[in-house]
Amino acid sequence: MQRLVLSVSALFLSMAASAQVTVKDAWVRATVAQQKATGAFMQLESKQDAKLVSAQSPVAGVVEVHEMAMEGGVMKMRAVPNLALPAGKAVELKPGGYHVMLMDLKGQVKDGDTVPVTLVVEGKDGKRQSIEVKAPARTMAQPAMNHGAGQMHKH
Repeated sequence: MQRLVLSVSALFLSMAASAQVTVKDAWVRATVAQQKATGAFMQLESKQDAKLVSAQSPVAGVVEVHEMAMEGGVMKMRAVPNLALPAGKAVELKPGGYHVMLMDLKGQVKDGDTVPVTLVVEGKDGKRQSIEVKAPARTMAQPAMNHGAGQMHKH
C-alpha cells in the first residue's frame, strides 16, 4: 500500500511540474463577410519555462502561431514553429506582434461571438498541456472588457 501511495504522489508531482500557463485578456478580431482570416490575441504567462507549440479552433481550417516583424523596412508576417514562454514573464500576443492566426474561416466571426481556441503548450520536460480558451470577438476599437477572460481549463 505504501508503494501505491508513493507512486500516486510521484504522479501528482510530475503533473504539477508540467507547465502551468495562465491566459489573460483573450480576444479575436471580428471579421467582415467573406473574410477568410483573423487573429487571436491574449497574454500568456507560464510558471515554468515552456513554449506554445500549436493551436486549433473549430472556426478555422488552419490555425498557426505567427510573428509580425520589420525586415528591411517592410512588415512581414510568418508562421513560427513555437513561441517561448519564459518562466514568470508575461508574453503578449497582440496585433503587430506575435499572435494566433485563424485562417480558412468557416464563417464570419461577428462582434460579440465567443470563439473557442485550444492552445497546446509544451513544458521543458516535453509534456504537453492543452488550454481551452473562450475568446470574445470584437472590433479593434473596443477595449478589453474582462481582464480574466481566456483560460477555461487544462487537459
